[in-house]
Amino acid sequence: MKILVVGSGGREHALAWKIAQSEIVDEVFCAPGNPGMDEIGPCFDVDPTDLHKMQELVLQISPDLIVIGPEAPLAAGLSDALRARGFDVFGPSEKAAQLESSKGFSKDLMKRFDIPTAAYGRFTDLTEALDFLETMSPPYVIKADGLAAGKGVVICDELEEAENEVEAMMTGKFGDASTEIVIEEFMEGEEASIFVLTDGDGAIYLPPAQDHKRVGDGDTGLNTGGMGSYAPAPVVDPRMMELVQTLIVEPLLSGMAEEDMPYQGVLYVGIMVTPSGPKVVEFNARFGDPECQVLMAGLPGDIVPALLTCATGGLVHGHREIAEMMGVNAFQPSACVVMATEGYPESYPKGSIIEGVADANAVEGVTVFQAGTDRDSDGKLIAVGGRVLGVTAVGMDLKEAVSRAYAGVDKIDWPQGFNRKDIAWRALK
Repeated sequence: MKILVVGSGGREHALAWKIAQSEIVDEVFCAPGNPGMDEIGPCFDVDPTDLHKMQELVLQISPDLIVIGPEAPLAAGLSDALRARGFDVFGPSEKAAQLESSKGFSKDLMKRFDIPTAAYGRFTDLTEALDFLETMSPPYVIKADGLAAGKGVVICDELEEAENEVEAMMTGKFGDASTEIVIEEFMEGEEASIFVLTDGDGAIYLPPAQDHKRVGDGDTGLNTGGMGSYAPAPVVDPRMMELVQTLIVEPLLSGMAEEDMPYQGVLYVGIMVTPSGPKVVEFNARFGDPECQVLMAGLPGDIVPALLTCATGGLVHGHREIAEMMGVNAFQPSACVVMATEGYPESYPKGSIIEGVADANAVEGVTVFQAGTDRDSDGKLIAVGGRVLGVTAVGMDLKEAVSRAYAGVDKIDWPQGFNRKDIAWRALK
């Protein structure tokens, strides 16, 4: 088989790395890829949101399966365009991907299907949004409706601060993504991430994960795209997972199918574990980043049959066998420490040299997944993004996985980089 992985981040590096291990895969292509993915297979410098050029590339290489990693090309309709060309695609349609590309659409869908989530209002009028804000109690949760690279959610403790944030969003803080906003109640509890592989009918549940969105230790500071992750997350016990399945995932999949937008691919369910059960924080239409890194590292088996079946259908008839192929029940505890450029998630410099990745990869159980990297004119690895490396490790238990990940971090020579020192602190506590 030939498989094309679409994307260039740590999530896509992890997917390409895992796919390449399959005995049924002969070649892995990536578009646009990154220096780490280039070591796995040929990379093509094509913008994933350029539907015309992506179709040209796919017709050129004729892959047996296309795995779309990021949300932007899904929202742009890439999966629809490629399916129309006759290719098998792992990733939801543009219509189904609205679960992520529009917070308001997602909240309205949950309301129709009676899926537990926070009370909310959605607004395109500033005055109406400010009036609604006054009916809420602090903390105030304000979300850009559209895609904002994981940074479109702000939590404010004071009404004046919330009013300023609403005005900033609706007057262009996140461009078109925040011309409409969602204001919702604050939910008390602990967050976790559930990932479900589905063909729209059957479903395979991966081990629960937890990421660290705040930039600073102790979950302090600004929200980011994720500063680290680990799995399995003990906050989601078997009973909680059963509730997620019956109260959230099954109603969502059946409801979307009934409304002529069946969901195929990976469904990311961000939940808040509350005293009254799980409630949905958000849905995403792709693997989380950096949760994907720990899931790919921790699964001991072959994920390709699952990806292919989700793309082509028939999962409901063979999901147990496919789950066994993946090794879901033999999952190894895993942890990922994200190394980011100083200044992230605000402005940061580009071009700093990174050394020691090979030394980190030599640490037992460690794999370094690259994200915001490139090569300079001398061939040296440089940082060109905010989140740059995902130092990921497996272990006999979570403590060992975390220890190995930080041992890998210690091998990286990158003075301009930083990382949190407390990944998985909730579970280890």
